[in-house]
Amino acid sequence: MRRGPLLLLTAITFVTWIGTRMTAVALPLVALAETGGAWATGLVGGTAGLPLLTVGWWGRGLRDRLTSGRALAGVMAVNAAGLAVVPVAALAGQIGAVTLCASGLVTGAAGALLGPAQRALVADLADGYVARGGRAGPARWLAWQDLAHRVSMIFAPPAGAWLVVAWGVRPLLWCETVVVALAAGAMLAVPAARRHERAPSDGTTAGVSALDVLRSRPQIAAGVLMAGVGGLCWFGFTLGLAVLGVEHGRPGVLIAAGVSGYGIASVIASLLVPLVIDRLPRPPLMVFSWVALGAAFVLLPRAAPDVAGVSALAAVAGAATPWGIAALNTLIGEQTAGAERRAAFTMETVLHSGGASLGLLVGGVLIGWAGAGPVLVATGCAQILAGAAGALWLRGAGSGRAAGEVRCPEAKAGGRRRPSSV
Repeated sequence: MRRGPLLLLTAITFVTWIGTRMTAVALPLVALAETGGAWATGLVGGTAGLPLLTVGWWGRGLRDRLTSGRALAGVMAVNAAGLAVVPVAALAGQIGAVTLCASGLVTGAAGALLGPAQRALVADLADGYVARGGRAGPARWLAWQDLAHRVSMIFAPPAGAWLVVAWGVRPLLWCETVVVALAAGAMLAVPAARRHERAPSDGTTAGVSALDVLRSRPQIAAGVLMAGVGGLCWFGFTLGLAVLGVEHGRPGVLIAAGVSGYGIASVIASLLVPLVIDRLPRPPLMVFSWVALGAAFVLLPRAAPDVAGVSALAAVAGAATPWGIAALNTLIGEQTAGAERRAAFTMETVLHSGGASLGLLVGGVLIGWAGAGPVLVATGCAQILAGAAGALWLRGAGSGRAAGEVRCPEAKAGGRRRPSSV
């Protein structure tokens, strides 16, 4: 297998992420304009989070079928239909709570399936690429995909805001719908992984439980736990810095400095990750990443209101995070295959992204009760404790590498895996 399908899949996911982040800018504006109520601006995002939190239940049978570009194209087509609900309703003057909730549920369900399936298919195709003599295995290709995700995170929101001003909200939503539909058509060119590259070697059947996968692979379980705590505590950074700026009489300044520092540093780190991830031990990298992120959170209130200090600490957090994500994705790519691989990626998405949504839901109340500074310190300490607990868990399971049998062709062929005990 050549690397063309992998490059195409990475490019398509990059395009769809751009559309998703631009939509996040446009939809609240159209909801506000059409309903006249600020309460409606959160309906799409709120309802989109429900399928994500429950995908482990309702998506269990579906995720095992998403093993080819054709299957992913179908999910992307559903996503495009969900995006089209709002501009179509706007034409008819029928935008209301029901319309916004319907769009959120459809796009949320498609996104909950699409994210893990894209990562799993990248790992499947990379296994085949290595088996046929390629040098870049799942670790590097998943790291490139994460880089595309972070690049879209940096430039897509401001680009979306600019396009809202230049075009208007409805033309932007129509454009995004068309782009996602075209991307779905391009996805048809991505082949399915060969059966021996995506089926478990021990004959495990489809529909496996994500919890069973985590129980049998303590390294992945520890990484997912740390990522879940990191997602849950993320509101401390976004909401915390926003409120901290207001408390110091600099509204908008500290959050802008923090997000900029974090984003630029995370992109730079993501450029380096694919080059060296094959040569680094995975579990210590996960522990270091989340502990460093937590330490930055703890120190941020001390740095405020100094913009340079906040930017520097946010840059430390941004530089650390991609390493932990890459290490966890690498472990999933190395230690699982087939239905187990898709279950593990789904659990990672549910706990990390779903935890972030849950944190944002309750974060405002916590900050209003305790204050931004104490909440930042508390969320930082929680991530440090999660890293310490993960390190102890991994040390206790150091002999458990045999429990997580390595299935990828690269490892079977005596590839470049490094020892991964803490």
